[in-house]
Amino acid sequence: MSKFMDINEKIAEGVTEGYQKIEDGVVGGYKKIEDAVVDGFSKITDKFVDTFLTKEGESLEQAKARVAAEQQAREEERKAEQEQRAAAQKEMIDASLEASRNAGKHI
Repeated sequence: MSKFMDINEKIAEGVTEGYQKIEDGVVGGYKKIEDAVVDGFSKITDKFVDTFLTKEGESLEQAKARVAAEQQAREEERKAEQEQRAAAQKEMIDASLEASRNAGKHI
């Protein structure tokens, strides 16, 4: 019985090692592709910002920081506008509900 268990253990080790090699190859290949894509995207982004968004005498890093700050300001403004619209809509709904309640009392 122990000979059978030893053979079974060797088979299990071989399968595990094979699986680990395949997994390492797949993960390593994916990581290389991911790194290449991210690097390529960064290069394209940098080139775009440098070509179209930098101002006179502004470095690439300064332009990126300025663009990010402008985007953040736009997002905050949009959020504030949405909150104002939501508050106005709530006021209208509350007023309508109040009016319908008052109308029901007079009947």
